[in-house]
Amino acid sequence: MDHTGQRCLVSIDGVDFEIPEPTPWSSIWWSHKFNGPGLRYELAICIATGWIVAYNGPFECGSWPDIKIFRSRLKRLLGRHEKVVADRGYRGDPRVVIPDQARDDVHLEEMNVARARHETVNGRLKSWKSMSTRIRFAKEKHHLVFRAVAVIEQIKISNGRPPFQCDVVVDPIIQWE
Repeated sequence: MDHTGQRCLVSIDGVDFEIPEPTPWSSIWWSHKFNGPGLRYELAICIATGWIVAYNGPFECGSWPDIKIFRSRLKRLLGRHEKVVADRGYRGDPRVVIPDQARDDVHLEEMNVARARHETVNGRLKSWKSMSTRIRFAKEKHHLVFRAVAVIEQIKISNGRPPFQCDVVVDPIIQWE
């Protein structure tokens, strides 16, 4: 597969998890997603396979918006002509393709399918009780639990439980011209 053209090979999204209120209170932990303190991870999902291919985090929700997390690591790892598909929380970066930039209705549908599949993976991570309830252990250990859950979910995906079939997408690699 030729990866030298301008292609979107992954979808990315931030996923937030609740934590107990740190003391002293600080807005750096505040997540708008559930109106409370949390940790945020960036997750990259392969558009062609639905596999979890990377994650980055944890970050304090209030001081690390999705675009800042992307620019802190993944952006630098992309090939010269590679881009990523994301939601509008990533607008403003030339390496990110958001729905507003769709060439046509088919391209928009491909992006929507990739992002919907991504949300399915996010939901699977949050379905674990250790991830869906406010943690009761030190927030410094949250990344260990997150990694374990992500690895188990990836094993499930690679062994016959993909997020969902992407029959809508004829060519799962979204070509960005």
